[in-house]
Amino acid sequence: MRAILIAAALLAGATPVTASASATPGPSVPAAVAPDAAAFARDRQAILAQAGQYKVRFNFNETVSFRAGYEPIATHTSGGNEIVRVIEDSGDRISLQHILVMEHDGQSVVIKHWRQDWVYQPASVLTYAGPNRWVVSEIPAAERAGAWSQTVWQTDDSPRYGGVGRWSYDNGLTEWTSAPTWRPLARRDAVRDPVYDRYLGVNRHALTPFGWVHIQDNMKMAAGEGDAADAVAIVQEDVVNTYRTDTGYNPGPGDAYWAATKDYWAVVRAAWDEVITTHGGIGLEEEPQTGAITGTTLMGLASQIVDGLKTSEAAAAEARQIILEDATAP
Repeated sequence: MRAILIAAALLAGATPVTASASATPGPSVPAAVAPDAAAFARDRQAILAQAGQYKVRFNFNETVSFRAGYEPIATHTSGGNEIVRVIEDSGDRISLQHILVMEHDGQSVVIKHWRQDWVYQPASVLTYAGPNRWVVSEIPAAERAGAWSQTVWQTDDSPRYGGVGRWSYDNGLTEWTSAPTWRPLARRDAVRDPVYDRYLGVNRHALTPFGWVHIQDNMKMAAGEGDAADAVAIVQEDVVNTYRTDTGYNPGPGDAYWAATKDYWAVVRAAWDEVITTHGGIGLEEEPQTGAITGTTLMGLASQIVDGLKTSEAAAAEARQIILEDATAP
């Protein structure tokens, strides 16, 4: 838990698996998987190119207020070292795990960060449906043809948001752009108890000569008042998260963490999937500091594995029980 707080403090400051995907070809894919095999292969390589070793800079900038009396908050930046590893590649499904690898007082601080899952031509995607609720949304055939879903998961593998978009290659730019996607508040906002309670954002992942960039066009929204059913816009935010290839630090502690805990996290992912499949979505309470209420406990169990205090099997069994007890129907 201390390591988590240290990492959060580092990320909040002025500056906040195992093989590289670009060097490891994925499995062969039957032609029937994609109507256009060449386009499918090109998309896959764009996704896999996000794996690597990076210096990351996160930049958040509220720009235009749409509510009288609301003043945009000051620009916030943070950063750190982050490795991205391919933990699944089954052809039309790719999973990328992010792991922060930082130093504090001469010691390595490793924190399992977010995960992004990509699925080709998905029949459905898990989407955010409002505070503490996610639902499985069906994707019409016309919308999923040639498209990829991206589902993002929190540090404890509980859900965050999901959306569908397409890769494009116009004007020399390799870029995936989502449809507008609902998302819960990030910690940076949730801890301030703001007037808005969710985001409606368009996400873009674009490759760069030095790595890649995640660009977000977020509208920060509040629930409708009185008899109004629709959420209302409060302020627009530009987010630019830059991943610049950097071999100037040792990724070893991050890879060692993953080697020690990957079996545990596989059980955790399966438990979340079980709940989502059973209920057609998930209900899960969130709190400002850690996101899902399961976060501190599930991350702590992984730390106990690393420290030799629990076996992977014992920690996984405990984690599964926690998920099944805390997660409900949406």
